[in-house]
Amino acid sequence: MIDLDRALHEGLPKDLLLDIEDRIRAAAIQARDGVRKQFPMSPKRSRGLEGHARFRLQEEAYEEVVQLHGGRLLTEGVITGTDLKFFQPLARFEGVEVGIVLGFATMPEKGTVPPKNKSRLAGVTLNLHLQPDLFSDDTAPKPTDIFVLFLSARDREHAGLIEEVAIGVIGADYRDYIYYRSLDDFLRGYGSEPQTPNAPTTPTPPSSGNIVKLRSNLTPFTPPEKKPKFDAGDGSNG
Repeated sequence: MIDLDRALHEGLPKDLLLDIEDRIRAAAIQARDGVRKQFPMSPKRSRGLEGHARFRLQEEAYEEVVQLHGGRLLTEGVITGTDLKFFQPLARFEGVEVGIVLGFATMPEKGTVPPKNKSRLAGVTLNLHLQPDLFSDDTAPKPTDIFVLFLSARDREHAGLIEEVAIGVIGADYRDYIYYRSLDDFLRGYGSEPQTPNAPTTPTPPSSGNIVKLRSNLTPFTPPEKKPKFDAGDGSNG
């Protein structure tokens, strides 16, 4: 079975996720302010228009950011190597063991599965191999790519704000998550690799004042009568 946590951390650059978060939060504020300024209307209609504008702005931001971080946008509306069609931007990142197909989606509330659409249904089909079945063994075909979503849930109490962003992998039956982490929790995983321990050091005893240190190169004491006498012609005196 794939170690999903490790595969996702290896396949998705940390800076990519931070940049997507910055842009989608900014897009939410932009949508709120733009609708209020340009299209004053009743609160209900305003919220509806803001929601549409917010998603489109966030989707555009996502598409720009993934390309800046080396993601390859899937083109022509078909996932390479399959007959699965999609209609929203998806970007592929080459992981260490598996490839990551990353998409963007909004959640009605944090932790909830985003609404189905053709693009997401096509994407989660790739995750079938992540779920146990009766025929899973070492001789079964190995997986290729994992479909992952960068998720955003709006703040329902405060217009223009985002309550949570997260990383999620939805099962192939599109019923629930088989992996879900808030972005803050997920980002902590990038610093969890074991560190090489430093060489042990000898502890220094506590000091109660000035410490007298002995010279390391002590010269044995020689009585004056045993010291060699200088020869006036040896140049020692000048």
